[in-house]
Amino acid sequence: MARNRAIAGMMVLAACCCAGGTQASWLEGDTATLQALDKITARISTLSAPIGTQISFGTLGLTVQRCAFHPPEEPPEDAAFLEVVDRGHDPSQAPKPVFSGWMFSSSPAVSALEHPVYDITLLSCKPD
Repeated sequence: MARNRAIAGMMVLAACCCAGGTQASWLEGDTATLQALDKITARISTLSAPIGTQISFGTLGLTVQRCAFHPPEEPPEDAAFLEVVDRGHDPSQAPKPVFSGWMFSSSPAVSALEHPVYDITLLSCKPD
């Protein structure tokens, strides 16, 4: 029993030591660059979204809450926390939340907006 605890303790210690060396640093960005696709018209647009400001694409309202990126000396990766609402075509109805979560530029399929008309992907985050 004591031997198992000692082994478990060493494993936790080793995991903590190794995790600190591989942790990537993130830099805060002020603006996210998004690519938006209208599946009906096949229109592709590049959108610039400042943090905290809602922008529009079709019936969607997109708000970037946080944007971060790796420094140039590390493998490229950008991440943004997006909140997306669908306002629909009827202004009397309240906007419907359709996505809230992190998007990653290197892996767009990991956390994607699932919408019948629109696709949104993160291209990059950058400081102003």
